[in-house]
Order: sequence, then C-alpha cells, then structure tokens
Amino acid sequence: MKLTEEQARRLIPSIVEATGLRPFQVEHTVGLLQEGATVPFIARYRKEQTGELDEVRIREVEEQFTYFSELEERKVTVLKSIEEQGKLTADLRRRIEATRRKTELEDLYLPYKPKRRTKATIARERGLEPLADIIAAQELTTGAVEDAAGPFVNPDKEVPDVTAALEGAGHILAERLSDDADARSMVRRLTREQGVFVSRVTPDFREQVTKFEMYYDYREPLTSVPSHRMLAMRRGEKEEVLSLSVSAPVEQLLAGLKSRLLLRESIFTALLERVAEDAYKRLIAPSIEVELRLESKDRADEAAITVFARNLRDLLLAPPAGGKRVLGIDPGFRTGSKLAAVDGTGRFLEHVTIYPHIGEARVPQARRELLRLVESHALEMIAVGNGTAGREMEIFARETLAGSGKTLPVVSVSEAGASVYSASDMAREEFSELDLTVRGAISIARRLQDPLGELVKVDPKSIGVGQYQHDVNQAMLKKSLDSVVESCVNYVGVDLNTASWALLAYVSGVGPALARAITRYRDENGSFPSRTALLKVPRFGARAFEQAAGFLRIRDGRYPLDNSSVHPERYRLVEAMATDLGVTLSHLVADPLLVDRIELNRYLSDTVGLPTLSDIIQELKKPGRDPRSRFQTAAFRDDIREMGDLQEGMILQGAVTNVTAFGAFVDIGVHQDGLVHISHLADRYVKDPSDAVKAGQVVKVKVLSVDLQRKRIALSIKEAQQGGIQVK
Repeated sequence: MKLTEEQARRLIPSIVEATGLRPFQVEHTVGLLQEGATVPFIARYRKEQTGELDEVRIREVEEQFTYFSELEERKVTVLKSIEEQGKLTADLRRRIEATRRKTELEDLYLPYKPKRRTKATIARERGLEPLADIIAAQELTTGAVEDAAGPFVNPDKEVPDVTAALEGAGHILAERLSDDADARSMVRRLTREQGVFVSRVTPDFREQVTKFEMYYDYREPLTSVPSHRMLAMRRGEKEEVLSLSVSAPVEQLLAGLKSRLLLRESIFTALLERVAEDAYKRLIAPSIEVELRLESKDRADEAAITVFARNLRDLLLAPPAGGKRVLGIDPGFRTGSKLAAVDGTGRFLEHVTIYPHIGEARVPQARRELLRLVESHALEMIAVGNGTAGREMEIFARETLAGSGKTLPVVSVSEAGASVYSASDMAREEFSELDLTVRGAISIARRLQDPLGELVKVDPKSIGVGQYQHDVNQAMLKKSLDSVVESCVNYVGVDLNTASWALLAYVSGVGPALARAITRYRDENGSFPSRTALLKVPRFGARAFEQAAGFLRIRDGRYPLDNSSVHPERYRLVEAMATDLGVTLSHLVADPLLVDRIELNRYLSDTVGLPTLSDIIQELKKPGRDPRSRFQTAAFRDDIREMGDLQEGMILQGAVTNVTAFGAFVDIGVHQDGLVHISHLADRYVKDPSDAVKAGQVVKVKVLSVDLQRKRIALSIKEAQQGGIQVK
C-alpha cells in the first residue's frame, strides 16, 4: 500500500526490529519501494543506498513493510470502533498503539468487537450482569451462593430459579475471561510451546490401507512437525481419512485461568472454577486450536513454498544449449511422434509426424523423415520429451543418426508443463495454425536452447518441481514463484530484439502491457538499434526506462554498453574512464588489461560508490556474459528403459528433477523418478538437501532397491562414489 512519507517513517523502527537490519538500510529501501522501484533494480543498481542488500533481504523488508502497513491500517479501524462505543481509555489506546502483532491487536479488540448473539448476550438481556459483577468481586465469604442469586430470579425474563440465574451469570463471566487479552495470550503461548499435534484414522478407514497409514495414530510436538508431514496430514483430513487435533496441557492451562479469575477465597470459589473450565473448553480452546492449526499450516506452507521456489530457480537457471538449430520431438506411440525444427533463435521451420513404434513397416519412413529434417535445416541437436515413448524415441534417434554417420547430440528434455503451454492462449497466439502436439514439440526444442525463455510461458505450478502445490496458500505461492521468475529473468538479462512478450513481461518495470507494446513496436519498426530507442514505444516513459534498461540487451548494436548490464545512467562515467585511459569505448569494453588499469577511487562520488564501480568493472571485462553454468546433460543407458530393467547395485547417470525436505528425486530414464533419501545425498551430514544437490543437476547414482508393485526406486549418490555393478 502507498503511505505518506510520515506514515512510512513511523514504521521504520518496527521493520528494523523485525529484520535486524540497520535503520538507514530499511529507510532507504522503503523509500525506493514507495517510489515504485522493483526489487531487482534496487538490488542491482542502488547498492550504496541500501548498504548492498541482496534481493532476499530487500523482499524481507518489503514483506515487513506490508505487514506493518496493514497493522497500522487495522489499528485505525479498531480505535475508531472502540471510541464510537465510548469505551476507549487512555491505557487501552496506549496498548493498541504499542502492539506490533496482529494477533495481539485482535485480542485487545475482542471484548469490543461486535458479536453474534451468544449465551452471555442472552444472560445480559435477562438482567444477570449485576449478579455476574457480584460473583466476580468475590466479597461474600459467608452464606449460600443461592441466596446471592435469589434476587435475580425472574420467570418473566426466563430466569425461573437460582440455578438458571447462576448459569447465566457464569456465561457472562466465561465470556469476559475468554475476551481477556492476557488470558488468551497465556493459553496461546503454552499451547504453542507444549501442544502436541494428533492425527487419528477416521472410523470409515480404520481397516483400510491408504497412503496415510503412518498417520493413523500419530503424535508430534506442534513446534516440530515438518512441512511435508503437516501438509500430508492435512491432505488426509481433507480426504476424510484422518482426524486432526491439537492436544494442549489442559491442567496447566486451567490452573493459569483459575488463578486469573480467583482473587480470594469466597462462597463463589467453586462456581468460578467451573466458569474457568467452561471458558476454556467452550470458548478459548476451540478458537486457539483453530488459530494454532492455521499458524502451523502457514509455517508448513512457507517451508513448502521455499523449497518449491528454490527448485524453480535452479530449473529456470539451468544451462542453455544456446543458439543451436534444434529438432524438438514430442514422442508418442499410437498417435505418432511430432517432430518440429527450429532455427538458432527458436523460429519455427517445419514439422512432420512419424510412427516408428507401431510396427516395423513404418520404421524406414520414420528414419527418412527424421534424417531429411536434420539435413535440410542443418540441425545441430535433437531434444526429446521425456514422457510416454521418450526413451524409445531417444534410442530410435541415436540409432538413426549412427546409421547415417551423423553424431548430433540427442538430449532428454523435461515435458513438465509443455501440454499446459500448448493449450494456452499464448501458444495459440504464437502458433494459431498448428496442432497442440506440434506446439509441444516446438516448446521442447526451445527449452533445450534456453530453458528460462521458454519456461516463463508456463504456470510455475505446472513445471513439476514442488510438493503439495495445490494444498498450500495459493496467493502466497503465486507471489513467491512470480518473484523467483522475475529474479531469474533480470539476473540473466533479456535480448530486447528476440525475446517474447512473455519473457519481457518479467523485466523490471515492464509488465505484460508494456511487453506487448514493445513486441508490437518491434514487429512494426524492426529491431531496436539501442536501449534509448525504447523511449519511442508508446507509454514507455522515463520511469519504466530507468527500471528496465539495465536488464535489456542489444546484441551487435551500435553502442557497446547496450549489450552489458551497465545502466545507461552510468554511460558517461564509463566513457570518462575510456577517455582518461586514452582509448575508445569499444577498445575498453572486453579488454581486461585495459579495464584493470582503471583507478576506481578517481570516480567515487556522492552517488557512485565502490559497489557500483566494482560491478561496472566486472561487466566491462565480460560484457553480456550469460551467468548460467555450462550446458550439460545426463546420458541414460540405452538398455535401461523401464523399472524392470533395473538391478540393485547398478551405477547410472541421472538428472535431479525435484529437491524436497527429505531428499531428492532423480530421473534415470525409466519413466519413474527414484528417490535419494537425505541420508544418501553425500558422504557427510546433510541438514538441507538443497545444500547437496539442485534441480537440473546431473548426478551419478547407485540403485539400492526397486519396488515394482509400489513403483518406488531407492537411489544413493553417496554409495555411487564407492562403485557398483555395471550390467551390460
């Protein structure tokens, strides 16, 4: 939300406390965010202002700023509501204004919050609040409780006897205790610290075998339930297989509540003890359990989303094969395999369908068509989708090439999300005249050339690198994954003259509307000769240019710095460096010996510090360098195609497809990923699997066990280093 400068300034101390950052870092970061700067822009081009905060810390500031902004907005509403009721005291105002937690604010507001008609409301309507006050004061030490309640018996108000009067007064006192912010805080804290999460099988599934068996009678401290177990149990509850609850330290909680309620020994002591029990069991416990279960779910969601985001980042930043001419193959059996050729920029050239897997009679024609495409388009690589018939097609392609004396690399490419893209509006826009499966083959080819450029067209949830993605908070998931895509796109940089609008949309300061405007202008006017030519695009103003320009590249342009991450606002500075060295800008760029002669201290100023100068120097040495790793692919064994071909002890090559909290899944070319448990990731202790492997990484694994019935493969990276059998 957009706040005034004064409102934003008041939030700085809270954000500093929450993040542990220095005040100037938070103040400047918040100021930049309020001005509309993006996280990638701030991290890359405003290092001096933020004290060199990276994207992770900047997003943390952004999240805390949003949290405290919402809290302040809620405080205004709460204070206004209580004030309108004439119940706002100076002490209550102080407590509300001082709180930094949303839960504490809601606890303070609870006694004044408009309620539905409760048992306490009814009791008040029946005139029993004065009796509740007498009982709460606990001043009577002699006599009978019934005598105190007698004057409040009124059949006309549905209070026929002292029992009804005492019960109604008890309801009023129970609600007061339940509404007490300190009492609720105590119950919440102790339940959170000592509570146990309990899972039991529902009666209908007691004798049945399900995937939730391990949770049929399961208990674990609330504070230590890992994300994947929490989400698994919640899914079991959703499918009505499991019943979940939180077991609290009831005796300790009741003792705490009674001590708050009982001021002294009186004739009402036993009654007040029952009131405390009723308040806890009927009012406090159910709401606190819901709250803590939601809190646990949020923690589990956050952990699962973090793993998902990390996997997505690794996949998006997978090494590209580059501008090779590629044949993409979407394999199939009965319906045939779709072959699509693309040039080095990903432009579609031609497609055919072949049927090499439905009988020997169709094989010669299939071989001829494949070779014709390779030869007529001078193709350099073949990308085969790893779905149905993928392994068979890989082997067919290799055999066909070998038979004709050709040595093109044949690479298995993940199909995850390709079908989603093929049926999308974006795919129809790109290839309206082509069949879905042909679009899929084109996408597979382009994924090999540049995974990032093609995967941004697919909903990240469909890429297949997360767990329980449909169970977690969808808004939180989308925000996180969108941030990852934005971060990756801007980290790598985008070719302004070849990028799709889908890729351009993630560039800092651009977005879908401007991205479409850029591609329309490019189609109508040809390639952009320079970054500054962007300003001719309708509605692409100076602000958007500032945010975007540094992340866009002009390959083979007239101005050498346009193909670098040096921001246009620093062009004059770099030109001055070249002049001071007595060389042209073109000579300076990409000549490390010249760059090393630059004396950075000469160019320090109030707005340019060593962090920016160091970035410029690194970029001048390798302008436009792709920061991604060198391209590498797993080599699957041709004789290992199905799970039944596996034997314990085999050493195989594979590619990591997914990293979870408990290990990593690896594709070894048998249509079923194997699991490397966290204990088998390395010959050292591994706390976090992502410290040992990353999605897309090529690894060597040893087959530990194969369960054909349950379709489970156990693998080990650790033991693969120690050798195994090589079955031929």
